[in-house]
Amino acid sequence: MLVTPVSKRNPPSLLAWSVWSLGAGLFLLGFFHRVAPAVLHRELSLDFGLSAASLGSLSALYFYSYVVMQIPTGLLADRYGPRRLLTAGLVLSTLGAMIFALAPSLFWAGVGRLLIGAFVAVGFVCTLKLATHWLAPERFALAAGLLLVAGMTGAVFAGVPLHLASEAFGWRTVTLGAGMVGLILAAAVWMIVRDDPDERGYSGYVSAGAGNEEHPSEWQKLKRVFAYRNSALLALAPGGIVGSVLAFSGLWGIPFLTDVYGMSSAIAATVCSSIMLAWAFSGPVFGLFSERIRLRRLPYLIGTCIAAGCWSAVILVPDLPRGILVALLLGAGFFSGGMILGFTQAKESVPMALAGTVSGVVNMGVMCGPMLLQPMIGWLLDRSWSGNVGIEGIRIYSFDGYRFGFSLMLAWLAIAILSIALSRETHAQQHLDQN
Repeated sequence: MLVTPVSKRNPPSLLAWSVWSLGAGLFLLGFFHRVAPAVLHRELSLDFGLSAASLGSLSALYFYSYVVMQIPTGLLADRYGPRRLLTAGLVLSTLGAMIFALAPSLFWAGVGRLLIGAFVAVGFVCTLKLATHWLAPERFALAAGLLLVAGMTGAVFAGVPLHLASEAFGWRTVTLGAGMVGLILAAAVWMIVRDDPDERGYSGYVSAGAGNEEHPSEWQKLKRVFAYRNSALLALAPGGIVGSVLAFSGLWGIPFLTDVYGMSSAIAATVCSSIMLAWAFSGPVFGLFSERIRLRRLPYLIGTCIAAGCWSAVILVPDLPRGILVALLLGAGFFSGGMILGFTQAKESVPMALAGTVSGVVNMGVMCGPMLLQPMIGWLLDRSWSGNVGIEGIRIYSFDGYRFGFSLMLAWLAIAILSIALSRETHAQQHLDQN
């Protein structure tokens, strides 16, 4: 008698989202480390004797190694799977956090920042890879949007909570504590996460043989990714969008709001955290809206244009009423969330076998923004400094100086708008060509 094999069912939603959430945990932790220098700018400046340019460079070291790791991460995620990369990333980023926290000099602080950036870099791409396998295709845009929420949650913890904790316990102790969280997450990832539901006895959403008929080299896969028009355009665009948010909220926003608008550090940190929250909230909104209208490029483009308008008003118009200033900053944060659609649009523009690689390429473009903007803004601030210092000897910059530095944000946003406009719409359809 013949027995008909029972088809495996897809994984339960709770299990699928739990696997996704553990990957998102590394992204959350990485975002905490990413924006912490904004709140710790006073402490870091005093401990290591930093000017604006040197503070910007120290903060940007995170992004240098992060960017360098993006394409390798995408390639390694496609070849070895996200579970191993996530575990290694959590353990080694903890080592970087420990070196940064215990740094006796600027050199060792820089080494710590480099290590943190390099190894939290695996979080975003690996989590998107997990979403591809564990979640239904129609949930990918939502998962990408919620991943932004996870990141912004880390940024919120690096706002007022970090400010209060550093005042109570010192920035070094708090940084060590954040590192310990990474070790706990590493153990959880290793025990619970699997690269595909098939390893748990369930049916995944990517065919086991998809993309495995041939085994191209990493270099060949990278060349194949860039053979698709959208890959380069969608890698160029988000640098201006994310770079503006992270250059401001992740480093220069607090000194701008305290120097120019006379806010206290705590209030300025709250405003910058609120920008991050608005950005986080908008990610799922853009994702759900995009799924409903079955378009990627149009909402991405509209959101970027509105964000650019908000930033332009903040940067170019002096003496804004505080309420209008905060509203514009929140608007800039919210409409920047459209950038999450770039990952979905890029994934849909290439064969599924290249999903990890193209995500790494786009995320490299994302991080090029803050990597370049943070130190360059600091350099321009120092060039325009009039010699004013605060009671602790920290430099104070004028509105004109900040406008001079922040003009770089507007230039890159203009490039972003053009790049998105030139990209091709996917209409929420996955590219199926495997050749």
